[in-house]
Amino acid sequence: MPSTTTPSSEDELEHLLKDVRHCTICAAQLPHGPRPVLQAGSRARILIAGQAPGRKVHRSGVPFDDASGDRLRAWMGVDADVFYDPERIAILPMGFCYPGTGRSGDLPPRPECAAAWRARLLAHLPRLQLTLAIGQYAQAWHLQPNARETLTQTVRGWRDHGPALLPLPHPSPRNNGWLRRNPWFEDEVLPSLRERIAALTASNLTRPSSRP
Repeated sequence: MPSTTTPSSEDELEHLLKDVRHCTICAAQLPHGPRPVLQAGSRARILIAGQAPGRKVHRSGVPFDDASGDRLRAWMGVDADVFYDPERIAILPMGFCYPGTGRSGDLPPRPECAAAWRARLLAHLPRLQLTLAIGQYAQAWHLQPNARETLTQTVRGWRDHGPALLPLPHPSPRNNGWLRRNPWFEDEVLPSLRERIAALTASNLTRPSSRP
């Protein structure tokens, strides 16, 4: 894995991010219109691979600017300054735009998004050492072919994926019941998660960051 990133690759990432933020390939299928929400820096060592922005994040344009983000930051043991530093943490959901709401919650992320952008963006993140695969859609993409039949089985087998990938349930309040039914998650997974995050963020000190 490269230890440095050349200015040209940083420029390429900036141009790619600009293109992503102007993407309209799913516009006809998005009831609230396109507004891609993501963050990435070429020095990031941690990738948060979530599902798709919710309604509040769609309005603010800030990743995980909601109750799910509050819980995720608590799980990780980081504050907003670390979380929103793109040179420490990249945030690339499976769908960059809010897909709208269905009968039982938000709709799935639009599949066109990952097909168009995901591999291209990840190619510009050479320093990644830990990917948090949050929810079934991210796990299906990042763990293939090793994702199990259910999210619970996949998360329960978190040790099987090595130090570079950690499957997590979605931190949404909608999953409060799942967390109550699976106390092993907080007892076993979160201590390891926080240990890994602390090591990677402490060894990747960068310029002072500001919340987007």
